[in-house]
Amino acid sequence: MTKYVYAFTEGDKDMKDLLGGKGANLAEMMKLGIPVPPGFTISTEACQTYLQHGYSPDSLQVEVTTALRQMELDMGKKLGEAENPLLVSVRSGAKFSMPGMMETVLNIGLNDESIHGLAERSGNPRFAWDSYRRLIQMFGKTVLDIDGDYFSDALDAAKESRGITHDTELDVEALKELVDEFKAIVERETGNPFPQDPREQLDGAVEAVFRSWNTDRALIYRRRERIPHDLGTAVNVQAMVFGNMGDKSGTGVCFTRDPSSGHSGIYGDYLVNAQGEDVVAGIRNTLALEDLEQLDKKSYDELLDTMRTLETHYRDMCDIEFTVEEGKLWLLQTRVGKRTASAAFKIAAQLVEERLITRDEALTRVNGEQLTQLLFPQFDDEADKTVLTKGMAASPGAAVGEIVFSNAQAIERTNAGADVILVRRETNPDDLEGMVVASGILTARGGKTSHAAVVARGMGRCCVVGAEALQVNAAEGTLTVRGSDRVLKAGDVIAIDGTSGEVFLGDVPVVPSPVTIYIEQGLDAGLAAAQDEATKELVTSVHLLLTHADKRARLAVRANADAPEDAARARAFGATGIGLCRTEHMFLGDRRQLIEKVILADSGDEQEEAFDALGPLQRGDFVGIFEAMDGLPTTVRLIDPPLHEFLPDLTELSVKLAVKEAQGEEVTAEEKKLLETVRENHEQNPMLGLRGVRLGLKLRGLFGLQIRAIAEAAADRIEAGGDPKPEIMVPLVGSVRELQIIREDAVEIIAKVEEDRGVKLDIPVGAMIELPRAAITADSLTEEADFFSFGTNDLTQTAWGFSRDDVEATFFNEYFDLGVFGVSPFESIDTRGVGKLVSIGMKNARSVKPEIQCGVCGEHGGDPQSIHFFHSVGLDYVSCSPFRVPVARLEAGRAAVSNEAPDEV
Repeated sequence: MTKYVYAFTEGDKDMKDLLGGKGANLAEMMKLGIPVPPGFTISTEACQTYLQHGYSPDSLQVEVTTALRQMELDMGKKLGEAENPLLVSVRSGAKFSMPGMMETVLNIGLNDESIHGLAERSGNPRFAWDSYRRLIQMFGKTVLDIDGDYFSDALDAAKESRGITHDTELDVEALKELVDEFKAIVERETGNPFPQDPREQLDGAVEAVFRSWNTDRALIYRRRERIPHDLGTAVNVQAMVFGNMGDKSGTGVCFTRDPSSGHSGIYGDYLVNAQGEDVVAGIRNTLALEDLEQLDKKSYDELLDTMRTLETHYRDMCDIEFTVEEGKLWLLQTRVGKRTASAAFKIAAQLVEERLITRDEALTRVNGEQLTQLLFPQFDDEADKTVLTKGMAASPGAAVGEIVFSNAQAIERTNAGADVILVRRETNPDDLEGMVVASGILTARGGKTSHAAVVARGMGRCCVVGAEALQVNAAEGTLTVRGSDRVLKAGDVIAIDGTSGEVFLGDVPVVPSPVTIYIEQGLDAGLAAAQDEATKELVTSVHLLLTHADKRARLAVRANADAPEDAARARAFGATGIGLCRTEHMFLGDRRQLIEKVILADSGDEQEEAFDALGPLQRGDFVGIFEAMDGLPTTVRLIDPPLHEFLPDLTELSVKLAVKEAQGEEVTAEEKKLLETVRENHEQNPMLGLRGVRLGLKLRGLFGLQIRAIAEAAADRIEAGGDPKPEIMVPLVGSVRELQIIREDAVEIIAKVEEDRGVKLDIPVGAMIELPRAAITADSLTEEADFFSFGTNDLTQTAWGFSRDDVEATFFNEYFDLGVFGVSPFESIDTRGVGKLVSIGMKNARSVKPEIQCGVCGEHGGDPQSIHFFHSVGLDYVSCSPFRVPVARLEAGRAAVSNEAPDEV
């Protein structure tokens, strides 16, 4: 029979699949002898069964009873006992951290009888009634699905009627009244009284946590973080310890290093006389962790020792939740902490310097998405700025946008093309949709470990919290700066600096990031651009990890570049060549008329005349690119788009000429011929029509023009003392005969240029694999190909039968909601389908030519997850946009260290 319940003494940190991250780490802390309140974990398998069938496994109730009785023995208390009640918390805990996305219920076990026992045993009636009102409020919102505003409005009204500001100022009588009011809300909204049976409370809370796995905010978060939807969550049932028992009690969240800046040393938030949710919710502004030393030095010293123990054990920055109950320290949770991009690089480098991890391990602690964030511009220190206020710097970055006060406003304005700053008094998990689309998040309340700060750091979103001078009135849509007459409204533009915590009025200009300057110009330039020691440390850390990634990488990184300036930028960013030079861009603008002449030509002579005009222009394009990439391979893809892209739109041209005719104007013979040609070449599905090699075979002179221009440009560079390394790539090949014909033409043209110019040209000819048939028959194509490059954009379209231009805007959202996709197959490669075609193509090609070079040049070449897949199937290189080159370099190194033997410390 499947076992569903595990005591904290039965697990360890490697059991995250079964116990979730929280449960596994609680078990690990137990093993280390750290003071953890006893409890048990209901496994992810129980949640999966519940979600699949709509009810819990029969044996779960029995296992919970057994585990609960052991907890009662350990604590010397009983759940629901009137004189000495055991109270428990019920918390979610998935394999991957999802902060604030699922449910928690505290103080389970309180009812109208046990409240008196708790008050008497604790000697603190205020604490007891405060705990009871919290239970009803959390249970009502979480388990009974009552609108949380009913409870918060009643709480605010109670404080206002007594002329007080903080919850902690409510006396016993006020809390008793609130309990009665909260119970009335429950009965009014559900038709039933608040449940008095503690086991009914427990079972309801467990099921609520199970259900919370599929809430909208949890689904959105998992989609964004690419967490599988079928994992389910574990549930942790733990004996309550109380931080709200008075001035000698409190609760806090701490990190072994600063998760925002990466600075080493103690860091965190603490609240006196509070429970843990108060810190995370951000409803009260917190004390700094250092303040605990003055309040309770014994607990403070013990906490510091525990923090060091955990960081040494996990060999990483740890995020810790703790409670002090009447001077006794308890650890409630630990996990490897989420951190900002800059902190991730600095902490990884620090741990290498401290000899706690290897350089290879350091590469596993950072990722390409974090590096991307570091390449974003930052505010110009020299610019004129109007400072509105300053809060806590919770997540770095420079964000400018319109003020919005709600999810709906954020989504509406973003869809309209605006950048927005989500402004809230404090955020809660329901604000996730707005946080996802916003450029930045600003809150008036909360600390650096509040919901807004934690989620923003995990998302890489710029965030400032605890800006106390701001008065946010979302209902009226106003933001008032206390102490001034300044009132801002939705739509007004502000700027926030997630590094300094400053909030500015209006737009603020930005400058390049020192990390970008380092990558493009070198370490000295990056350090010179850094405005402070912290930024210099960041640049140095990125340098350490990126150079080690280059050392360890097996995959080379090339760039997609169509112009000399793009090629030069790619080379500066560390590209080892060009994997895709698109030639169709070279036929736009003024040159489009020359292509029209080719298409409209009545004779070979007219066509040749147009080709002769295009030839020198195309040759000049290639000379500039070959010069920028001197000594490095440059793969030039022959013209790929459908013919219609170089002709007027059929509908627009038809209407234009019809209007002209209706107005009595003469339609010229040339215009009539153009309309006739457009009609003849019109296709219902042009992406599967006359394009790529098919167009090259229909207009042989067009491919011939390009091949000659490539060869002549290479000859020009050789004569100028350069070292060009062009490669010719034939697009949309499906048959070996197609490739054979174009290859024969190329060999003939290149030989003629060699003879005319007196130079030796070594120009490989290869194929772009964009069709499933090409991948499946790659063994035969290899007979005519010197190299292959997988065009995964078209390969995804043809494998799925999708038209990318249409499907992403029509039904992809429904596919995400229904779980058909976790992520768009155009964003990250579909390893089971499209990826399998890549793997088949590789194996087939190398069965004929073991040393044939194979790369990828679709958008997936810059996607971190896809890069790891391409490494695993043995590709030689990936090619991506110039700005993605540093990210691809880092991920290529990370892919290598995850598959190869580690280096030494």
